Amino acid sequence: MDIHSFYALIGFLLAAYAVIGNDAVQTLGTFIASNIRVFKWYWLWLAATSVLVVTLTYGWVMYNGDISFGRLEKIPPLQVQWYHAAAPLILVLLTRVGIPVSTTFLVLSTFATTLVLEKMLIKSVIGYGLAAFIAYALWMVISRFMNEKYNMVKKENRAKWRVMQWLATGFLWYSWLSHDMANIAVFLPRELPLPMFIGVLCILSGWLAFIIWTQGGKIQNIVLEKSGTRFMRSATIIDFIYALILIYFKQMNSIPMSTTWVFVGLLTGRELAIATTYRATYKAGYVFPLIGKDFLKMMIGLAVSIALAMSIHYVLDPAAAQ
Repeated sequence: MDIHSFYALIGFLLAAYAVIGNDAVQTLGTFIASNIRVFKWYWLWLAATSVLVVTLTYGWVMYNGDISFGRLEKIPPLQVQWYHAAAPLILVLLTRVGIPVSTTFLVLSTFATTLVLEKMLIKSVIGYGLAAFIAYALWMVISRFMNEKYNMVKKENRAKWRVMQWLATGFLWYSWLSHDMANIAVFLPRELPLPMFIGVLCILSGWLAFIIWTQGGKIQNIVLEKSGTRFMRSATIIDFIYALILIYFKQMNSIPMSTTWVFVGLLTGRELAIATTYRATYKAGYVFPLIGKDFLKMMIGLAVSIALAMSIHYVLDPAAAQ
């Protein structure tokens, strides 16, 4: 194994943990929060891993060994350097303190040209704004029929909502994997041989088991702080809307985007709609600091990502900026 292959291996292992530990909470956070008291953690892991294996196998077959689902089309393969592997290490550290960093920006920006990075940023900003707008409009209607600050589902309907939640989470998990797997696959050959593909599945499944066992870690607070996210009905609606938004952006073009920004935008619009509907009891003094804190953390993550990318493009490897 040469030094560049070693950097690629370290980068992959760190990126696999960081992506599952940071971004997977966007898709599985509400699922974990609303089911962990009902099911043992390993049943949740088994369900999530089953979708993971099916989704990546489908991508591997349909895209000729490329588990990124073609999302790396604008980012040609590079010889991995030490600073590429450093990006997911920084992401792991930020994840451990609960900052919702965009994995797409922090990892892919070290491989992408500045032109592609600019397109990624524009698409992510649009994603945040569109998700917030759609969520606000939808929950202005939903919150008039369902009080999501309380678990008001009738006992006889809970089994139906539980089934719908698991289906919605599976749909979202597939949608998210087909987007964000590029953040891991960038360290791998674009055409994975079968033994390497099986190894990737095993490693991702292992990290997923750890994340679910620890109930999402500190980054899970982004979900738990929001109104009613522990309730399966609320979780089902959030997951389904989020999945549809991701599918829309996936069909738009192959430019990667920050699903973290879309997720935070969705929760922001939802929280504002609930606050608007129940303004007599849900004070703005609570909701604005809450969403403002999330936005500030996103900006911190973006600043770190841009600083890292600029250091690589203009100091360590000027040719990468072209």
